[in-house]
Amino acid sequence: MNTRKVVLSVIGVLLIVFSFFAAKAIIDSKTTPKPRPEKIVKTVFVDTVQNGTVPIKVPANGNLIAKQRVELYSEVQGVFRRGSKLFKTGQRYRSGETIINIDAAEYTASVQSAKSSLYNLITSIMPDLRLDYPEIYPKWQEYLSSFNVDKTIPQLPEMTTEKEKFFISGRGILTDYYNIKNLEQRLAKYRMAAPFNGVLTEALVTEGTLVRSGQKLGEFIDTGVYELEVSIRKTFSDLLKVGEKVELVNLERTDTYEGVVSRINASVDQASQTIKAFIEVKNDNLREGMYLEANLNAKGEDNAIEVDRGLLLENDKIFVVRDSILDQIDVNPIYFSDKKVVIKEVPDGTMIVSKPVVGAYVGMLVKVFEEQSNL
Repeated sequence: MNTRKVVLSVIGVLLIVFSFFAAKAIIDSKTTPKPRPEKIVKTVFVDTVQNGTVPIKVPANGNLIAKQRVELYSEVQGVFRRGSKLFKTGQRYRSGETIINIDAAEYTASVQSAKSSLYNLITSIMPDLRLDYPEIYPKWQEYLSSFNVDKTIPQLPEMTTEKEKFFISGRGILTDYYNIKNLEQRLAKYRMAAPFNGVLTEALVTEGTLVRSGQKLGEFIDTGVYELEVSIRKTFSDLLKVGEKVELVNLERTDTYEGVVSRINASVDQASQTIKAFIEVKNDNLREGMYLEANLNAKGEDNAIEVDRGLLLENDKIFVVRDSILDQIDVNPIYFSDKKVVIKEVPDGTMIVSKPVVGAYVGMLVKVFEEQSNL
């Protein structure tokens, strides 16, 4: 009985082993061929390199400011009086026309009183001049005849001798004369005239306001000429020249204007390492504060090409096509703008990739698009 169990156990084990090897043989006999991956050849756009002179333009921008502007401050005190025109923002004035008129009636009276005192003082010395200095009497008599307290005091007669100078000075005439001239200078400050044709851009007082000495009254600008202040990198400071023409464009890029570099600052801003340049521009459609963009013609780089910045790899390589296979070459970038880069050391006739290729790598098989252009 025991022998029968042993035999059955051995037969069971053999069946299991046989079943394992049989199943393995069946699995191995079913060899399914692996599908071959379809070879995809991407189409690339290329340009044939033709080196030449690439103009390098330095972009800059800023806001217009009037070349001539005057901040109006009062040097005297008084009530602001209405003139021929309202003192309002946007009001135009011609050169020499009164912008500000401050009530000077009281001060005018004091000036006339001082003139009258000088007139009386000169009159009092006339008898002494007739007796002691008859040779100078006529010119002082003529001076009195031309004296008018309602007009600017005339210049004193020329004193030719030491005796005349001592006599006139000793009577205090010179002191009174120069005091009056000082009063007249101050009286002129009650009226402020336009130094040039322009527009009032800021008005801080109105008619009837009590104006105090040192108070700011407004701003006045010349609308004929404007300046655009721009910051440029110090690298191009020696390339810009005064008098160079510059093309300006507005923010909407609907209008263009022609400007001229009028001034270049000699110092470099330590924080930004830039230099201030000023571009002068004239146009009736311009207004102070307008935002304009400028492209400054810095220089022309010989034996170079210009490509999109997205084509530059690792800042010094680009893709080229050689016998339908992608490759890389080293280049020398010399100038970067927002969208473009100027590069050198690319041989003429080289076919460079002109548009980025997704997943590109060296050795990739590509197909060149039929249309080509020369750089």
